[in-house]
Amino acid sequence: MNGFLLTMFWLSTAIGVLNTLHIGFYLVSANIYDIKQMKRRAERKRSNRKLPLVTIAISAHNEEKVIIRTLESLIKVDYPRLQIIVMDDASRDNTSKLINNFIAEHSKFDITIRYKTKNVGKGRALNAAIQRYAKGEFVMTLDADCILHPQAVRNAVRYFDDPNVAGVAANVRIIREPGVISLLQMLEHMIGYRSKKAYSLTNSECIIGGVGSTYRRSVMQYVNFYDTDTLTEDIGLSMKVAAQGNKHYRLVYAADVVAMTEGVTTFKALLKQRYRWKYGMLQNLIKYSYLIGKTGGNYSRMLTWYRLPMAFLSELLLLIEPLILGYIVYLAYLIHSPGAIFGSYALITIYLLLNLLPDEHSTRKDRWRLAFYAPVAYFIFYIMNIVQLTAIVRCLLNIHKLVGRHKVDGTWHSPERSGAVQVKFSKGIA
Repeated sequence: MNGFLLTMFWLSTAIGVLNTLHIGFYLVSANIYDIKQMKRRAERKRSNRKLPLVTIAISAHNEEKVIIRTLESLIKVDYPRLQIIVMDDASRDNTSKLINNFIAEHSKFDITIRYKTKNVGKGRALNAAIQRYAKGEFVMTLDADCILHPQAVRNAVRYFDDPNVAGVAANVRIIREPGVISLLQMLEHMIGYRSKKAYSLTNSECIIGGVGSTYRRSVMQYVNFYDTDTLTEDIGLSMKVAAQGNKHYRLVYAADVVAMTEGVTTFKALLKQRYRWKYGMLQNLIKYSYLIGKTGGNYSRMLTWYRLPMAFLSELLLLIEPLILGYIVYLAYLIHSPGAIFGSYALITIYLLLNLLPDEHSTRKDRWRLAFYAPVAYFIFYIMNIVQLTAIVRCLLNIHKLVGRHKVDGTWHSPERSGAVQVKFSKGIA
């Protein structure tokens, strides 16, 4: 028993030190990123670069509740050269009718709808839209429930002034709806995407979601577009691009490319969503695991020696987290001191505040309102811990499929949408 407790002591100490170092790394890097962004904004005001054509590709399946809200946000985008393609993937509701009516009412915009009569899934639908119909030098992809900031496209294009930038990750934010589940996802995205500033700064970004992501169309063509052998085709594409050599095919995070999207509304839906995300991410991490420890002139060491190994390690830490938490509670009870628990609580609360208060896309009122949630957010995040732990356990129960690369079902299942909330962006948000 003493040996077990000693092991737990050193393990919890090591994990505590690692987490503290990570928190410090993320905070310092985020601030450096913000300073560099201020410099970028000053420089781009002097730029007279000719604006290239950008294609926005949207895949849709039974999206009648939200598709018009998305299209209305796109016609408000401050960018003169847009091609908008909506691929209706075998919708059984009024999605196509609503889109066609919208196109008829806004004929001056380059909006087209294309059809798939068979449910082929998001990855194949986007491939069809981009390969057959896209004309833009750059391609931005959106989900059908997204609301794009008016400056998002213009800001995304500017990152490609660097010829080594192959793709740009958007700042994805959750549309606030009533309930703890919505608040949890909103805070999670705000904090998680702020940490992406560190990955961009150190050229170690390799995991990009599909919402608002923008790529050079020539790069997408070079890597043969989206793979459809995993559950997360968006992560697959970003890792496939990084695998070409991330020094010359850089993926960067753009805090000023803002896209809003709906979160799920129930705990059951959250469990389902995060299992899919976890399974798909692990599929891709295993697929590109050969990059770990890789050396050579084409790859940054921060990618192959830090980012990818930490992606695997974080899943392991997730598995043993309940054991560590139980040990900390036991230790606090044993020495009759709640300090061990309170120290963790205080550290996370301060970290939340240091992420929420500097947020450049919230008004001062919103920042302080969010800061009000920080003291209780520590406990709210245990909901997500349970969800993530459940997801990783389910993945391990299907590890033979993960390792064996079994065929995945990439077809659509009708999403749960609200469409009730209208978003107004603050002036000067991007």
